[in-house]
Amino acid sequence: MKRIAIFASGSGTNAENLIKYFSTSDRARVVIVLSNNPQAGVIRRAHRLTVPVLVFGRKQLYDTDFVLQTLKDNNVDFIVLAGFLWLVPDSIIEVYRRRIVNIHPALLPDFGGKGMYGDRVHRAVLESGRRQSGITIHYVNERYDEGDIIFQATCPVLPGDSVETLAQRVHELEYEHYPRIVEQLIEIFNQKHKKL
Repeated sequence: MKRIAIFASGSGTNAENLIKYFSTSDRARVVIVLSNNPQAGVIRRAHRLTVPVLVFGRKQLYDTDFVLQTLKDNNVDFIVLAGFLWLVPDSIIEVYRRRIVNIHPALLPDFGGKGMYGDRVHRAVLESGRRQSGITIHYVNERYDEGDIIFQATCPVLPGDSVETLAQRVHELEYEHYPRIVEQLIEIFNQKHKKL
């Protein structure tokens, strides 16, 4: 049984979806949620689902091994970002290389990078005149939204779409695909390590 940590900064709808999905899985469980935002909705959601939460500050993430040590103490195998807005430090990426994934609410490589999250992304897509948007699930590396792409799914951008209507369509893709892709990655990881 693999152990998942979720990093989140916001309301936590994707985190809740992942926790519920893996609560009945025989492959993995979400064992801890970590947040850099003491006001984040994800904290209430995790508590309601009886998943432990750790809130940390910038200094604890970047200047000490506090967060990395917490991951090790919880025997975490995989890290899943679900609306986490800070760059993951090199020290964590080194230990968990190709075992950290993120979901982005647009089709990378476009509409990514520092500061491109949430409604900002949907607004940029609408302003660009593109006829489709979607989600990108990718590995996390040392730069925002530049890790290898694992999976993409698309949805139409409709005439008259607002940021809210486009966001709703993208959220539906996130909820449908993110847990399933994470589960597939865990299965691939297990198969590789059985052969070693």
